Amino acid sequence: MRHVGTIASRELRSLFVSPVAYAVLTLFVLLAGFFFLSSLLQFEEYVLRMQQFQYFDQLKELNLNDHVIAPFFGVMSVVLLFMVPGITMGLFASEKTNHTDELLLTSPLTMWDIVLGKYLAAAAFVSLLVALLALYPAILLLYGDPEVAKTLAGLLGLWLVGLAYAAIGGFASSITRNQIIAFAFSFVLLLVLWMLSFLADLGAAGGAIGAATGFSDFLRWLSTAEHFESFVKGLIDTADLAYFAVLVGTSLLLTKFAVESVRWR
Repeated sequence: MRHVGTIASRELRSLFVSPVAYAVLTLFVLLAGFFFLSSLLQFEEYVLRMQQFQYFDQLKELNLNDHVIAPFFGVMSVVLLFMVPGITMGLFASEKTNHTDELLLTSPLTMWDIVLGKYLAAAAFVSLLVALLALYPAILLLYGDPEVAKTLAGLLGLWLVGLAYAAIGGFASSITRNQIIAFAFSFVLLLVLWMLSFLADLGAAGGAIGAATGFSDFLRWLSTAEHFESFVKGLIDTADLAYFAVLVGTSLLLTKFAVESVRWR
């Protein structure tokens, strides 16, 4: 594990030496601020409309979690889909481009040392992004009364989504030496995983993809959006936790195989 920590710290340092990390952080914070403010303004407009038409019963049912925090988390989970591949695209591809992969692969380090070390660096960066996101709902605590437990569950869901994205992005980077290709491949994989639940719903409605209920349910189970939604609702289910654990574990295993295949060529 000592080697894993060394590789992770080395990868983090190299990440922050390049402008990519700062570009991702800046863009992420700006987008988060924009979407958070948009959610707040929409909520305010909705409240004013309810007061104008004297819908006092419906007004009592309004809350910050369902009308501000949940939409905000939903949008930011999609933003992560764009941001994380930008961080992971160089994890392995840059080593090949700089011809340092041979030194790494011929070192006494094990495959798991390399894969886990690089993944932990990406996971640490994802954790930083989610920690920054936590500041926005924290602002609401100063002026409102959002449900803390429900908010924390949503943040946990975002964190798990980000960790899964990082693992998949690392795999995409391990099978190519071109960082642009790694970014594109990672983005496509993440987009497909995200859209599976929507495809299942469309198929069920149109009688095409979801004609078989079992297959439709399987597509939903594969979708990251489906499992993330439970966390946003404040539900922490072991099935959802297991899904993300399996997704991360499978991606890391595939990454190990991909890197290992290079060593034996």
